[in-house]
Amino acid sequence: MNFYIVIPAHNEESSIALTLDALVNQTLLPKQVVIVNDNSTDHTEDVVNGYTEKHKWISLVNSISSNEHLPGSKIINAFYKGFNTLDEGYDVICKFDADLIFPSNYLEQLAFHFKSNPKVGMASGFCYIEKNGQWVLENLTRKDHIRGALKAYRKDCFLQIDKLKPSMGWDTVDELLAKYYSWEILTDESLHVKHLKPTGASYNKASKYLQGEALYKMRYGFVITLISAVKLAFKKGKFQFFKDYMAGYFKAKKEKPDFLVTKTQGKFIRQLRWKGMLQRKRGA
Repeated sequence: MNFYIVIPAHNEESSIALTLDALVNQTLLPKQVVIVNDNSTDHTEDVVNGYTEKHKWISLVNSISSNEHLPGSKIINAFYKGFNTLDEGYDVICKFDADLIFPSNYLEQLAFHFKSNPKVGMASGFCYIEKNGQWVLENLTRKDHIRGALKAYRKDCFLQIDKLKPSMGWDTVDELLAKYYSWEILTDESLHVKHLKPTGASYNKASKYLQGEALYKMRYGFVITLISAVKLAFKKGKFQFFKDYMAGYFKAKKEKPDFLVTKTQGKFIRQLRWKGMLQRKRGA
């Protein structure tokens, strides 16, 4: 299978070489890798240039954007800067972070899953972070969710969900829309990916309301948003997150930004969320 990979990178000189080393040493090499140097002020560009000189299938795109490290639109806009340089010869398109270390069989194993089941629209391994000298499963990990750091989409699925949304919540709405179109989401827990920087560690105060806004834009409605905000705040260990998420939701409800999904898709998403919550409650 032809894997095309886009890696947005902002000030990643300390990690991008580790990520590219992991890709260069895959048992199934990607056909194309594009690194988008997104407004970096360090030596990210120099590091990447060392790889583009050795590997014709690795390329660099320099992009100028805001210095703010915001989740959602910034990273997806950078993704498109790279994606738009690619041809249409991919079977699988990947959006990877610039701070990942993959096992050597990562792409080969994903190819196996995509080939084995034509209904698989998205696939990934699990992210592990370093804690007290040990690599432990990132606490935001779920078997039915692929982390935004390591997305891989079958081409037909990617096109049917209308690609990626430049908004906070892009890495949730993509899966919800994939399920709406009857694609399956697969996570392989045997594939341990080292995630060098915990998710959201460098997000600034300007991003604190964006999660609540995303829940509004995905048409969750008040009750599901309330439950989701409680769960997310609990996982992150701070009640302040709950207050921020709900404030973001009500702010969006007042300002009415564009929704990420249609009314029909929103109804499906609410039904899917209620079904999932009821199943987890029965399982508990």
